[in-house]
Amino acid sequence: MLWWVCFFNYADRQAIFSVFPLLSADLRLSDVQLGVVGSSFMWAYAVCGPLAGWTCDLVSRRRLVIGGLLVWSGATLATAHAHGFHELLLWRAVSGLAEAFYFPASISLISDFHAADTRSRAMSIHQSSVYVGSAVGGALSGSLAQYSGRWQTSFVLFGALGILVAVVLVPTLKEPPRGFSDAYVMPASAQRSLADRVVGVLASGRVVLLIAAFIGANFVAVIFLSWMPLYLYRRFHLGLAMSGIDGTLYLSAACCVGTLLGGWLADRLSADWRRRTGRTHGARMLTQSMGLLAGVPFLVLAGMGRNVGLVLLAVTCFGICKGVYDSNIWAALYDFIEVEQRGTAVGLMNSLGWLGGGLAPIAVGIGAARFGIGPCISATALIYGAFGVALFRAAGSVSVRMRNYRVDSASVSSEPLDH
Repeated sequence: MLWWVCFFNYADRQAIFSVFPLLSADLRLSDVQLGVVGSSFMWAYAVCGPLAGWTCDLVSRRRLVIGGLLVWSGATLATAHAHGFHELLLWRAVSGLAEAFYFPASISLISDFHAADTRSRAMSIHQSSVYVGSAVGGALSGSLAQYSGRWQTSFVLFGALGILVAVVLVPTLKEPPRGFSDAYVMPASAQRSLADRVVGVLASGRVVLLIAAFIGANFVAVIFLSWMPLYLYRRFHLGLAMSGIDGTLYLSAACCVGTLLGGWLADRLSADWRRRTGRTHGARMLTQSMGLLAGVPFLVLAGMGRNVGLVLLAVTCFGICKGVYDSNIWAALYDFIEVEQRGTAVGLMNSLGWLGGGLAPIAVGIGAARFGIGPCISATALIYGAFGVALFRAAGSVSVRMRNYRVDSASVSSEPLDH
């Protein structure tokens, strides 16, 4: 059920980019205004993130999922009836505010239905809807606009279907007790202010590292989504339609494969770490580091390939590596976060990731003027490499500490027997 909600979450937000030409002509928008419309969703989404996460820790997550779906689907329908720049801006911002509540609530729900032995796989299956929703939203929106001659068609379709899904979820989506899969009882002191919760989340160095790595990975992902079609168009002289398809389809399909692989691998590693150390902490972080480090050569090749086939091969391989990292974004975070702070942690991390990703198109735009788009894409390998090494080292230190803790505990417990 959550897979379909997330599908519409991403289909709705991606649909508008495919109809920019018709939107511009119909509402007489300049390129700057189109850029503001595109950014309005992202900035509203990012600013609302911490508040959305904090709210998730205090109220019914089921109601947040269903209520958020109804609001952003309604805003998507209203977008189709916008008659000018300011109306369009308003409804895109409302969509961003409503969608900000989804991920903290849904990821928290999944964690209570799935304990550590299946958590990564469950979250990776859910994550696959991000790629499918983005690809279908962009492709279907463009196709419907092309054949109908109206940019509004996809917004009516996605908005109406989202409301239908919300109606279906009302009697079917259930909410388990918080901490259910971890046999965790919420403490009476769980009701804390937003500021206290944010400070609590950032008190862990490993959580800060995971958030920093997410910002870096999001930065790279936004560069690919926003600049790869134009790079293919300019360097290899592909048509607009073909460059748009090749620039997104290969990456999305590969990410789906990678995220399912990463979820399976992380759960296997977690089970192995539990046998050896008594804990799962660090196994998912290690899986993420593998994805980042493996993606480094393909990032270099994607920006330096001599022909389009080689570049698309690199993009596909990078997508698999990206999926392995993405599959454990939230599951790795939950290894180091108390149950009562899970919503706040996801909201804060999601917010900072989008704020960081929002800088990517600007950074590449500045760099491309001097070095070209290709070298800028290749340079993102430095980000993947740096955070891959950092996560690998952090995961290793967790493993050593847990192993030593188990040995020390065994020694202490055996002392009475020795005497």
